[in-house]
Amino acid sequence: QVRLVESGGGLVQPGGPLRLSCIASGINFRLHTWNWYHQTPGKERDLVATIDTSGHKNYSDFVKGRFIVSRDNVRNTLYLQANSLKPDDTAVYYCQTKYRGREIWGRGIRVTVSS
Repeated sequence: QVRLVESGGGLVQPGGPLRLSCIASGINFRLHTWNWYHQTPGKERDLVATIDTSGHKNYSDFVKGRFIVSRDNVRNTLYLQANSLKPDDTAVYYCQTKYRGREIWGRGIRVTVSS
């Protein structure tokens, strides 16, 4: 059974940093592209960042230059370093991948950016 568990969320002041982690189990981590999404109440989940098996990265326009996605294929862990956080970054953040034709999601971790 594939399991994704996010951690590292919480309350952070505007302008501050936060690092999210997503530990994967039950899956050959190195063989997959990994994504971070976020979701605010009443809205759909939006793609934040992607890292493929070669380490190539892509970012949505609203986080480009502020967030950094990375992966550790030994620890089976996906990371999202979020810098210069804004109140609009407040959301639940999810890690996601595709496995055997299905989308696999973590339960999400809440990030609140507020003074």
